[in-house]
Amino acid sequence: MHYVYMLQSKTIEGQRYVGITSNLKRRLAEHNAGDSPHTSKYLPWKLVTYIAFSDSRKAQTFERYLKSGSGHAFARKRLW
Repeated sequence: MHYVYMLQSKTIEGQRYVGITSNLKRRLAEHNAGDSPHTSKYLPWKLVTYIAFSDSRKAQTFERYLKSGSGHAFARKRLW
């Protein structure tokens, strides 16, 4: 499975992150260990939403959509 996930910082209000992985538990642990340069400044993180895809292309397409302008609006209204 391929997961598109949404994280929210527990300490910095409004700080959010969207990513993709095939191992959600390991990836969340990496974010909270400071192993990602994009998220290490806003530790710790909590998992807000994840969506599982069996097709990696569909997961990648959905992740890109969530990072677009209309995807941000959709996520604010439906996923955060």
